[in-house]
Amino acid sequence: MRFVHCSDVHITEDYFALPLHRLGWRRWLALVELTLGGRAKRYTRAPQVLSAIVRDAEAHGADHFILSGDLTAYALEGEFAGARKALGPLAEDPRRCTVVPGNHDVFTPGSIRSGRFARHFGQLLESDLPEYRREGAYPFVRLVGDEAAVVGLLSTRVAPTPAFPYGDIGEAQLEGLAALLKDARLDGRAVLVVVHHAPRNRQGRPDRWNHGLRDADALLRLLPGPRFAVLHGHIHERYHHPATADRPHLFGAGSSTEAGHEGYWVIEVAHGQVVGGSLHTPSL
Repeated sequence: MRFVHCSDVHITEDYFALPLHRLGWRRWLALVELTLGGRAKRYTRAPQVLSAIVRDAEAHGADHFILSGDLTAYALEGEFAGARKALGPLAEDPRRCTVVPGNHDVFTPGSIRSGRFARHFGQLLESDLPEYRREGAYPFVRLVGDEAAVVGLLSTRVAPTPAFPYGDIGEAQLEGLAALLKDARLDGRAVLVVVHHAPRNRQGRPDRWNHGLRDADALLRLLPGPRFAVLHGHIHERYHHPATADRPHLFGAGSSTEAGHEGYWVIEVAHGQVVGGSLHTPSL
């Protein structure tokens, strides 16, 4: 079986075409990153690149498409709509597509109160085993064919300020995941866990305290060996840490649409094991 994994696609509105008084102070701060930091320029072609990755997934014969968060720049309505349009029909089909939110998709308290992510992608939060949900829709489970299961976790929380985009899965979801993994319906299946924040950075170490996944160790303890993989984004670097006897595969998808750094993983599953992955550049 074959899975395409991308992340941090950051569909970006034209912020200077919007009423500044409606953006809020968090997005006012973000304007510095968009302009002086060059973020807006780097993601000008993000919708086209995401659509190209979707087309590539079909060309690869992928059984499932996975996007591990940060669909938007700063959680504007138009950015969510743009991401959904770029995904095309995949965005309607939970049998073929899994999406979880990133910290940029809950950038403001208002984006959470209005349920902006769920309004555009709630159809992809369905679960084949809903009895294991512990926090809203999470964890949700997708049984893919006879050899794999995809599990979606929520790690994104509204940070006190944009300088603290750390992640936290929480005890409730981890308990639900632990119970799920004992379910006989997962016997013989590879389990691909999708979460936005990185359990380990490119060097194999925990990410810095204000940016990383706070309960990464608790997550990894539940997923020992090559039957398991954690697919994540957040860190804009693309890397793979192979599984060990007491740790799963870790696939960081980088920022799949960033100019000059476009790319995604094709992950292979066989005989109920994650057997590896290969890096690809979108066919633009």
